[in-house]
Amino acid sequence: MSPVQRIARWARRKSPWILHFNTGACNACDIEIIATLTPRFDLERFGVQLKGTPRHADILVCSGPVTLQIRDRLLRIYQQMPEPKLVVAVGSCATSGGVFHGLYNVEGGIDQVIPVDAYIPGCPASPKAIIDGVAKLLAAWGGAP
Repeated sequence: MSPVQRIARWARRKSPWILHFNTGACNACDIEIIATLTPRFDLERFGVQLKGTPRHADILVCSGPVTLQIRDRLLRIYQQMPEPKLVVAVGSCATSGGVFHGLYNVEGGIDQVIPVDAYIPGCPASPKAIIDGVAKLLAAWGGAP
């Protein structure tokens, strides 16, 4: 491994960039995800930074069930992310389909379309649970938290 590759790997572990994507949620989990980035909960203390494009993101944070309408977009966003990439499913809808499970236009949880590395349950998932899940994911990935 070249020195440049080692530096890039170290930077990804110490300062992961996340992309938040709503696949059809009621917005309760979205509010909690954004709350984790505020000074009260401060997910940024782990070096996590919210990005607006999948081409710059290391971690995809998804909320909501996968609908038939959003399936292709989710797959395209996942494919646009550079390797190595991680996926976090936040809330019961993202983990299993939640209250929308079994509807004609819902495929189920995020793992029905793309591989998921961490599941954070709850309806909605609390900011503390989201921070705990991301911190454990980063620790398993080789990060500092």
